Amino acid sequence: MQRLIDRMKELLADGTVVRVLGWKKGDLGYNPEPHFFNSAEELDDFIYDGFCGANLSKYMIKGSNLEGKTLILLKPCDTYSFNQLLKEHRVLRDKVYIIGVGCKGKLDIEKIKAQGIKGITSVKGAEISGKCDELTVETVYGEKKVAYKDAMLERCHVCKGKEHKIYDELLLDSTDTCDGDRFTDVDIIEGLTPEEKFEYFRKELSKCIRCNACRNVCPACSCRKCVFDSNKFDSEQKANVDPFEESMFHIIRAFHVAGRCTDCGECSRVCPQGIPLHLFNRKFIKDINEYYGEYIAGEDAETKGPLTDYTLVDLEPGERR
Repeated sequence: MQRLIDRMKELLADGTVVRVLGWKKGDLGYNPEPHFFNSAEELDDFIYDGFCGANLSKYMIKGSNLEGKTLILLKPCDTYSFNQLLKEHRVLRDKVYIIGVGCKGKLDIEKIKAQGIKGITSVKGAEISGKCDELTVETVYGEKKVAYKDAMLERCHVCKGKEHKIYDELLLDSTDTCDGDRFTDVDIIEGLTPEEKFEYFRKELSKCIRCNACRNVCPACSCRKCVFDSNKFDSEQKANVDPFEESMFHIIRAFHVAGRCTDCGECSRVCPQGIPLHLFNRKFIKDINEYYGEYIAGEDAETKGPLTDYTLVDLEPGERR
């Protein structure tokens, strides 16, 4: 990590950039947070390890409006989101210097806790360099060992690959973490009866507390004014009046990002209730691939999405293949 810090300080010192958008140490070792560093001295609080799962792309909407150029750190999966924002003219390429950082899979503290480990004080082995086979979890009850792969975020098990789709320079190595099919869970849900599907999503969405964390973190949710902030229909309230409102928030949001979602998994990562919100988006991705041909949102910043580009062979309303 020191190599990365030294390079960021060089770019600040020579005036290439005036700030850094990265991850700041949290109050605990496993909860870093996105942060704009405005000087080399502030980088003393910089961190980049396995717990830096946050996708920084959306923060460059703000960064594009600041004076000078911002250095942003993007993991391979984050570059898809950044490309999509470029495509939608929500960020400015000439206002950003991109360092593509390596990734060995990002960690989820809840996955560690789910293994019966309580009283966690620190986690060793999450460093970006070196092997990533095992974590040492320090707790008030003693030391525990956890396999790195068993603590990874779900999205890392179905990683699209470790190739950065956009960057100015690359630093740090990556490790392939894909060991599953991202549409497996979607296939299982598709195999349920309509009644079973309804009950599954009713049960999951009933946990929602309308904190808006999923919307606020989503790179595809970049509207200047969100329909759910309107007070005309009482849709801005936090608590839901009935199950209909509860479901419509997530269903409409999924429709709004269809064809634009890069499957970064941020919605599920930040959900305090553990709702698998990414499954809505993956269902749309799977259907788009089936009906319009293979398409990966954010793979580049030029290709038009299938839902925003008309062709003579487009699927007609009500038609199924």
